[in-house]
Amino acid sequence: MTHFVLRKWLGLILCLTPLIAWAHGISEEDRQRMLDGSYLQYVGLGASHMLTGYDHLLFLFGVVFFLKTFRDVAKFVTIFTIGHCITLIFATFYGITWNYYLVDAIIAISVIYKGFDNNGGFQRVFDIQSPNLMWAVFFFGLLHGFGLSTRLQQLPLGDDPVAMLWRILSFNLGVEIGQIAALSAMVALLALWRKRPSYIRFSYVANLGLIYAGVYLLFVQLHGYQHDVAPDSFRFPIEEHQHVHEDMNIENTFDESRNAL
Repeated sequence: MTHFVLRKWLGLILCLTPLIAWAHGISEEDRQRMLDGSYLQYVGLGASHMLTGYDHLLFLFGVVFFLKTFRDVAKFVTIFTIGHCITLIFATFYGITWNYYLVDAIIAISVIYKGFDNNGGFQRVFDIQSPNLMWAVFFFGLLHGFGLSTRLQQLPLGDDPVAMLWRILSFNLGVEIGQIAALSAMVALLALWRKRPSYIRFSYVANLGLIYAGVYLLFVQLHGYQHDVAPDSFRFPIEEHQHVHEDMNIENTFDESRNAL
């Protein structure tokens, strides 16, 4: 049964591959819409960015997985929010950035960390207590905010410092709206699931799936980084692929005999 559940998790992840690959991209249409629109455009983009930010959502899912009271959920989500607001606002305003594939790769590690922690990995593997959850969530909040900032900095934010700050704050507001919407669904789902016997039986498997999802996201981002820094190092660069087509005269191949019955 465990292997069956894991296969379902992996199948779901593979199905989401195209969405994961593009979830954090900023299209040219988005760029132009930002230039032509108002601050509400940044709010909307921030919300949609969070709702399609699978690495952020998976980490939050791991954080709230075992939290049973509203007070605990509010406490840890607030700590996470403070963390990502700090880096999102300040890193964007002061132009502090890094390769976003590498940042997202580290964020994927945070997903692995939370699944490992939820399954008692520190106790079983290292025979130590888990690091303080409050500080861990705050640290990863800073990291997730930096990831959001690297993407926001791809947008036209303008040269006016005041207008730029308002655009950043608008995007951040949208992120919070998206986060609240996603967390509401997660907490409601977990609250219903806890009432069923399968919750205890499959909680280990669910967090193991979280680890696998984090590993998958990590390799996706590292692969993207390799494409970003050395696009011609792969086996079939675009130019080489075109030369193969020309050498084989593929465009002009046509077999008349196939038209006969």
